[in-house]
Amino acid sequence: MKPSFASRKAQLTVVLAAVSSLMAGAQTALPERYSATAVNGEGRGTSAVEIVLERWSTDAERDRLLATLLDKGPDKLLDVLQEVPSVGYVGSPTGGRWDLRYARRVPLPDGGERIILATDRPLGFFEAANQLRTVDYPFTIIELRLNPQGEGEGKMSFATKIIADKESGTIVLENYGIQPVLLQAVRREKTT
Repeated sequence: MKPSFASRKAQLTVVLAAVSSLMAGAQTALPERYSATAVNGEGRGTSAVEIVLERWSTDAERDRLLATLLDKGPDKLLDVLQEVPSVGYVGSPTGGRWDLRYARRVPLPDGGERIILATDRPLGFFEAANQLRTVDYPFTIIELRLNPQGEGEGKMSFATKIIADKESGTIVLENYGIQPVLLQAVRREKTT
């Protein structure tokens, strides 16, 4: 027996209401805000850091960036990354802020998560004019590792090599363990 028009309309209404509810729930989860204290790896200073994520990078954006890195290398990746719309920003209360171009969340087995953020790193005039070694690394990569309560640590790199992590399908710091800027007391802030 074929369902009546009224029955199909009622089913469609229920499905649309469920989808709208899910979408509304997803939208209220963003923006996500994180606070941290940046500590220079040499212990010469600290600074407050604020990270605001307005959206997560799509699978298509991730796939395009990874394919570019794997097939064409970091130079071409920079061009592609600069074309990606902003996903949020990182900044400090006393300094400027930079648009983030990539943000992905990777669940951890303990219920926590890794959050990988990337953007093109602004080069200073002195650095560019003198062609210092750091111009070979025009990316800023931030990797946060949070426990299930949204607290943890992170690393921020202004001049390091990036690689593709094929296992998690994302872009990561070449060597997380020796990066110069530590992010301590990382905390997901409650949003209203």
